[in-house]
Amino acid sequence: MPRSKRRAPTEMSSADEDRYSSKRIRNSNSSSRRFQRLDEPNTFSQKKCLAWFREYTSPDEPDVLGPEGMEKFCEDIGVEPENIVMLVLAYRMQARQMGFFTQEEWMKGLSELQTDSIQKIQGRLEQLRCMLNDPHTFKAIYRYAYDFARDKDQRSMDMETAKAMLQLLLGKHWPLYTQFSQFLDQSKYKVINKDQWCNILEFSRTINIELSNYDVDGAWPVMLDEFVEWLKAARTKTDIS
Repeated sequence: MPRSKRRAPTEMSSADEDRYSSKRIRNSNSSSRRFQRLDEPNTFSQKKCLAWFREYTSPDEPDVLGPEGMEKFCEDIGVEPENIVMLVLAYRMQARQMGFFTQEEWMKGLSELQTDSIQKIQGRLEQLRCMLNDPHTFKAIYRYAYDFARDKDQRSMDMETAKAMLQLLLGKHWPLYTQFSQFLDQSKYKVINKDQWCNILEFSRTINIELSNYDVDGAWPVMLDEFVEWLKAARTKTDIS
């Protein structure tokens, strides 16, 4: 079919110009409203956030997200429960117990992050991971992890849990982590107390791999004195053989 010919432009009267101008303004206002409606989902909704929380709780305990709900939550956002970003998220919520989020913790943490949906929290995961790059924030998260992960009925952290948390936090960054883990395996220690926990981080940050700057008269816990002795002996044995 042949294309229709365009009509030749005609001059507008003054009244036509006024009507055309008014129409443009109405169209512009209408477009603005459309864009505003599109932007609305980006605003945080307390109601939506709470409803999302309820998707992971049971009727028996509607105010607590437990292990089963946590597993589903991790699956929904595409993150393994053992991923360190879950520890950072728990830190932002100031969650008290590993494997659980209370409604208060959930609402506090996600309100600060301005996230009320799967898509929004997925968009925040990289930001949460980047928090670990700041030494002061990492130290705060490391210290938080001790009380978060330990059994609340015990003052110290059992060794199995401690090793899992040390692997998560230091395994990729501390050159001596493998040797320290081996030392713990053959040692007499069954638990790690908070003083030992905090000093392990300081040791990992300040003592070089050759141990040449380790001060035997320093204020390190006995556990770390014994680790240094054990590692030096193991290295001497390797050199001889």
